[in-house]
Amino acid sequence: METTVRIFDDDAYKRTFRANVLACDALEKDGAEYYQVILDQTIFFPEGGGQSPDQGTIHGLQVFDVQIKEEIITHTLKAPIPVGTEVEGVLDWNHRFSNMQQHSGEHIFSGIVHAKYGYNNVGFHLSDQIVTMDFSGPLTEKQVEELELEVNQCIAANTPIQITYPSKQALDTLEYRSKIEIDGQVRIVTVPGFDVCACCGTHVKHCGEIGIFKVVNTQNYKGGIRISFLCGFRALDDYKKKQQSVVNISNSLSVRQEEVADAVGKLKNQVSILKQQLNAAKESLMIQKVSQIESSLENVCVFESELDTDVMRAAVNALTEKHTGFCAVFSGDDESGYRYIIGSKERDAREIGSLLREKFSAKGGGKPTMIQGSVCAAQEEIKGLFV
Repeated sequence: METTVRIFDDDAYKRTFRANVLACDALEKDGAEYYQVILDQTIFFPEGGGQSPDQGTIHGLQVFDVQIKEEIITHTLKAPIPVGTEVEGVLDWNHRFSNMQQHSGEHIFSGIVHAKYGYNNVGFHLSDQIVTMDFSGPLTEKQVEELELEVNQCIAANTPIQITYPSKQALDTLEYRSKIEIDGQVRIVTVPGFDVCACCGTHVKHCGEIGIFKVVNTQNYKGGIRISFLCGFRALDDYKKKQQSVVNISNSLSVRQEEVADAVGKLKNQVSILKQQLNAAKESLMIQKVSQIESSLENVCVFESELDTDVMRAAVNALTEKHTGFCAVFSGDDESGYRYIIGSKERDAREIGSLLREKFSAKGGGKPTMIQGSVCAAQEEIKGLFV
């Protein structure tokens, strides 16, 4: 079978096309039946190079997936189309254009990083939810801010993006970025003054169409850095959501929007102080409660609904001063399970821990004098181990 003509290589803006069905094979996936349709030509970009596949319809049927193997592109549909049928394909343009904005923005950022710091882009992921790029070296917060500004200056200048297919002789003298060794014709995407890169993806014609480039997160990754970013309408949607969150918090705290961060910080400090005071009160009550337990009891098992670990530990320590057996405090309920701390001055607390694991598949461990962990079991069943 001949390779699929890739209309999107030369015209990423074409939204509809006509083609002939060359093959249609049934495919079972996740217990459902699909059909893989091969056309003589297509505008649907297949998944590859870190970019998600295009969406849309063929012959009125939703396209669920687009893949490429040995230069033949398959379109996954829910119903068959007879071989020889002439069909019309309609691209989901909003999805395609969003991918174009993200991919073009990534090229500019990666090109600048490579030129300024010599780092390679070693990973790119463009899904419908997140967009990330990984670099082979570290970047500081200030450097990322400077890079972000440079990308947006390129966007503001509306720099044209060029697609070329240089000859082998021209490639031998051309400096360009490439993640893999490429056999055959190489497609070069150039943002003059910013990037030259081998790429099979879809891109905007002018950088101004990217709209805006915004870094939304950074993290250290495999000795380098992972940058999460958004461009264009995705960046606008992200801004709208975050702006609404700021408005809601501002209204809830009765402060101006620009004061939200400080107000939340103060509220967090107040909550921390109140939590400390609450824990101190709970600890005092627990110490009082366990002190009233008959000292003649060897093993003691106490249940409470909500206790912090420090309070539980203090109560267990108080119990071990009066009781010679296993002293346990469980916090939680029968439905969601319990956290526990068990101690003893004269017995090996790990013995009761083994019983909890054996009977109820509990998790946890510790030293002979004290163990801690979690368990899902009924209170009465747990108490049975301490009789």
